[in-house]
Amino acid sequence: MTEKQTWSQRFESALHPAIARFNASISFDIELIEYDITGSQAHAKMLAHTGIISHEEGEALFNGLERVRQEYRQGQFQPGVDAEDVHFAVEKRLTEIVGDVGKKLHTARSRNDQVGTDTRLYLRDQIQQIRQQLRDWQTVLVDIAEKNVETLIPGYTHLQRAQPVSLAHHLLAYFQMAQRDWERLEDVYSRVNISPLGCGALAGTTFPIDRHYTANLLHFDNVYANSLDGVSDRDFAIEFLCAASIIMVHLSRLSEEIILWASEEFRFITLKDSCATGSSIMPQKKNPDVPELVRGKTGRVFGHLQAMLVIMKGLPLAYNKDLQEDKEGIFDSVNTVKACLGAMTILLQEGLEFRHQRLATAVTEDFANATDVADYLAARGVPFREAYNIVGKVVKTSIAAGKLLKDLQLEEWQQIHPAFAADIYEAITPRQVVAARNSYGGTGFLQVRQALVNARTQLSVK
Repeated sequence: MTEKQTWSQRFESALHPAIARFNASISFDIELIEYDITGSQAHAKMLAHTGIISHEEGEALFNGLERVRQEYRQGQFQPGVDAEDVHFAVEKRLTEIVGDVGKKLHTARSRNDQVGTDTRLYLRDQIQQIRQQLRDWQTVLVDIAEKNVETLIPGYTHLQRAQPVSLAHHLLAYFQMAQRDWERLEDVYSRVNISPLGCGALAGTTFPIDRHYTANLLHFDNVYANSLDGVSDRDFAIEFLCAASIIMVHLSRLSEEIILWASEEFRFITLKDSCATGSSIMPQKKNPDVPELVRGKTGRVFGHLQAMLVIMKGLPLAYNKDLQEDKEGIFDSVNTVKACLGAMTILLQEGLEFRHQRLATAVTEDFANATDVADYLAARGVPFREAYNIVGKVVKTSIAAGKLLKDLQLEEWQQIHPAFAADIYEAITPRQVVAARNSYGGTGFLQVRQALVNARTQLSVK
């Protein structure tokens, strides 16, 4: 049997070894060790500040916890399954270092409010790191966009050629998605940054603690107003996982486009060797593994969000052991989002090149300028719906004749409608089609250049 755990004398024997392993979380919640130590140091300071323990005892606890931190960083403290979880592991090692005073650390505290504090401290740091990665990702998007304001690319709806757009405009759409992600995480942070420390197991404590004191030490914005809510709330985790899932949606959407663009059918980009792999059997192939992996990893983050919702939906107040299952999903989602943001940033910055000649050709080989023909007629007094129907017939007959709109002779245009003049040819060139869309937020070059200025301004906000 395993060593008897630090339960009260209510228990006469230790856990069965298999149950001890099943019950233990040390294999994954060791991720929280430094946050646990930081939270415990604040708790020790508060105990001394309020006179619950002496200042000498508080100092001994603080210094002992700092030694545990250094031992862990140096690889000298590596608790195993017998510790059950990171909280017991740290307390046990602390007591070995400072003696019986270490047993006073848990005064006026439960593992329930302790783990809630640790998780929030961890997630608070990770949110800030992810927000910085989003800024790095946005910067690369803007850098590439600035070089490609007048590079044209086919725009699609229903994955059918629709209208040509500026490549910069296309990339800035992802900049805006990332901006919402950055802002969304800031909002999530505000609800992560609330302290449950001092809520106890569920009902508070009889000791004269000062919850605002520890909250200030740990740089929390506020404290939970209800102890039951404080120890059982995981709304902040659900919100984070939702925000993480949306980030992955955005990365996956661009991944799908890159995969298409790299295909022989599109040939819009060339993948560099540094960010592509080959086939084990087909020597000619260059595979877009990075965007494919991002697209695939998106599902695991979605799964963690779903799992958290299912965990929470049936839990009565207050704390339940089910909540132990929140951490692996949070940790994995954090790691997945960070890895995918890092990989996609490198891929865009170093791993692909746009094939400008192919793009220039692509925007001239379809009927993506048909709407501009209708607009041309509408600007000359023809009701738009009538113009729309006229152009639809023109496209139909042109396809049958194997022609594009630019191939029609002026006489043919004027037979269609007398409003057509020689300037129709300029109006339907891809560059003019793009330049003419100068409405706010459109793909017109003037609008795109202003959007780039605005993007740089947004990037300056930290």
